[in-house]
Amino acid sequence: MLPPRRPGRVRPLIATLPKLNRLSIVLLLTAVVLLVGTPIVSTSLPGQRRPAAPPAGPTTGGRTSTALESAITAAQRRLKHVPHDWPTWARLGSAYVQQARITADPSYYPKAEGALRRSLELESTTNWQAMVGMGALANARHDFTTARDWGRRAEALNPYAGTVHGVLVDSLTQLGDADGARTHVQRMLDVEPGVSSFTRASYDLELHGQASEARDALNRALTAATAAADIAFCRYYLGELAFNNGDPQGALRQYEAGIDADPTYQQLYAGRARARAALGQTAEALADYARAVQALPLPELLTEYGDHLAAAGQLHQAQQQYDLVTAARQLLAANGVTDHLTAAIFLADHGQPAEALAQARAEWATRHTVWTADAMAWALHRNGHHTEALTYAEQATALGWRNASIYYHRGAIRSAVGDLDGARQDLHQALTINPYFDIIQAPAAQQLLTQLGGQR
Repeated sequence: MLPPRRPGRVRPLIATLPKLNRLSIVLLLTAVVLLVGTPIVSTSLPGQRRPAAPPAGPTTGGRTSTALESAITAAQRRLKHVPHDWPTWARLGSAYVQQARITADPSYYPKAEGALRRSLELESTTNWQAMVGMGALANARHDFTTARDWGRRAEALNPYAGTVHGVLVDSLTQLGDADGARTHVQRMLDVEPGVSSFTRASYDLELHGQASEARDALNRALTAATAAADIAFCRYYLGELAFNNGDPQGALRQYEAGIDADPTYQQLYAGRARARAALGQTAEALADYARAVQALPLPELLTEYGDHLAAAGQLHQAQQQYDLVTAARQLLAANGVTDHLTAAIFLADHGQPAEALAQARAEWATRHTVWTADAMAWALHRNGHHTEALTYAEQATALGWRNASIYYHRGAIRSAVGDLDGARQDLHQALTINPYFDIIQAPAAQQLLTQLGGQR
């Protein structure tokens, strides 16, 4: 195996954030590398429509799935004849992780772990590829500390692989190490400026309240994309960014452009449903949600679909989706995925405050991020612990992220503790950022603001 090649350094993007849209970047990648990518599980929450860290590459779609299935079959065939081929074991394990994301089938995770561990048994000294795969698997299972540790081991062997830094960006973001995550975003941009690195840069920028720079980074990713699935992936996140900033019409254009590029990319239908609902196209939105959850029965999508059904008065159908949320969580847990965070917000908003607080505390025990702080704040508030909730709500806004749900939560909590001026300010901010942020909570935010004598 040839030693890793030392790349030339790309002029910093993250260190000079205000100048992002004026930087000249050499685009080295034209597509996401599927077999050695660093896919992670989406951890989006109701009202937080971007995932807590962006996927490393296309995560849904028949074309991507077909390519992976072919790659998996080829690897399995080779390993029958060359069972000690540790690089192929590593590629197979990483492909299983990606396939789990594409199909929303977590039963691929145990298969991935088996293949990656076999690769490491055969070669443990130089096998950074399997270490990256183990890091991606740990991220997918929400074991972010383990993912960070695998990423650091891989980095010690090959600091010039973009996938190494991708694992570290994702894990450090999820662990609340914003400075560390930003460092590795820049390193990833230096060694492999392309779809995966530009989308991560975009998310980092968005988390720090720099939406225009985040959009610029996504447009750079779109420029780098040539495969249909990559184009759809970039269009999806451009749509998410537009929706999160209160532009459902612009979001709809991006989602539909993505569907035109790759109609098998299922997340785009959930995005289009969200935008259509905001634009008053309820029947069309529900049809899109039905299609999305049929292909991707993820807890966050099932919750969102259920909430839209409830808002449309279809309470029985909504409860069916909520029941499926529980089943989906159980399936994830059976395959090693721990997700207290999504559970905490779901339970807090669906009449189970005590259970929500238990889930939020379990997540806070392992990592302190703006998302876990928000979950703690909201669960405490739902249980009547408003003063304690406010301390967490303040932490949730620490990075400057323009997230309507977080500001709504803090506004409601401030109202409960008697800080009416602060409550009006936060509620106004939430509805200014995105008056459509949640089909249930956005109207509640407007109602509370009106009760407090405020105006949007």
